[in-house]
Amino acid sequence: MSAFVGKYTDELIKTAKYLATPGKGILASDESTGTIGKRLSSINLENVESNRQALRELLFTAPGVFDYLSGVILFEETLYQKTSDGTPFVDVIRAAGAVPGIKVDKGTVEIAGTNGETAAQGLDSLGARCAKYYAAGARFAKWRAVLKVGPAEPSELAVRQNAEGLARYALICQEYGLVPIVEPEILTDGGHDIKTCAAVTERVLAAVYKSLNDHKVLLEGTLLKTNMVTPGSDSPKVGAEVIGEYTVAALRRTVPPAVPGVVFLSGGQSEEEATQNLDAMNKLEVLKPWTLSFSFGRALQQSTLKKWLGKKENVAAAQATFLVRCKANSEAGLGKYTGSGAGDAAASESLYVKGYKY
Repeated sequence: MSAFVGKYTDELIKTAKYLATPGKGILASDESTGTIGKRLSSINLENVESNRQALRELLFTAPGVFDYLSGVILFEETLYQKTSDGTPFVDVIRAAGAVPGIKVDKGTVEIAGTNGETAAQGLDSLGARCAKYYAAGARFAKWRAVLKVGPAEPSELAVRQNAEGLARYALICQEYGLVPIVEPEILTDGGHDIKTCAAVTERVLAAVYKSLNDHKVLLEGTLLKTNMVTPGSDSPKVGAEVIGEYTVAALRRTVPPAVPGVVFLSGGQSEEEATQNLDAMNKLEVLKPWTLSFSFGRALQQSTLKKWLGKKENVAAAQATFLVRCKANSEAGLGKYTGSGAGDAAASESLYVKGYKY
């Protein structure tokens, strides 16, 4: 059985490999209008387009930040926005040598017959949207499937439906020239231990890659975005070394070497925890055939937001804070983090939100 071959095959492989450049990660600034509203309200700002645009301009124009970022995931609104001097954000990102991407799922819906489990929606219009996004300059996409850990969860039905949805999304993206980031996220909500999280993560990833292969998705032209293997939010914490070992073991058992890179979501960890855990994975002396890096949203932006507070006079200080976090995660992606990003109190605050929605 051969993988997908289309007119974009070479471009997909090249883009995916570039996104997985060692020492670089992906900024997830694809929060929906509702979610970015929560971020803005945390610093008493109104959720209006001008404020959303100002925050994203602050991030994308931070001097030196693209030394540490290979790509940026945008929300549809942001894909078409411009800087205050009229330069399209897509052009700012490309001129800095990074790749613009786009979130393409339409949120989650409940799967009938389950205990509140969900599947992502948005496949029906995906081809037409991908063509439009490619024309606008996007070269990769993201689709987030969410699974939860419970007494009987994730159910076989939820695992199967989400794996199938991710595979169908991935193939449609590749047909239209977008590298799909495949994102099955195991939520941290619950009192389960790290071994349970590891078992669920392995089960889900195995199902996802079976489905990707069944659909003949070109694995060399994809990335995986997934959770770190951690104890549940109501369970005692463990050290970064333990999280690193369990996470890398889960990936080694399930993710084919054809995949060029794995980028982690922060999943509500504090900025500093997420960085330390990524560093611990990259310090492990075992075979890791893929780049292990970051695709953080909250864990790159929280201390930056608190420095900015929506004020023009704070932009430079907020950008400097953002640069510290990006550099720290770049070092962690190489297994060379020395704690240089730990100075800011906001970097150690938990960012956990129960049942988090983008």
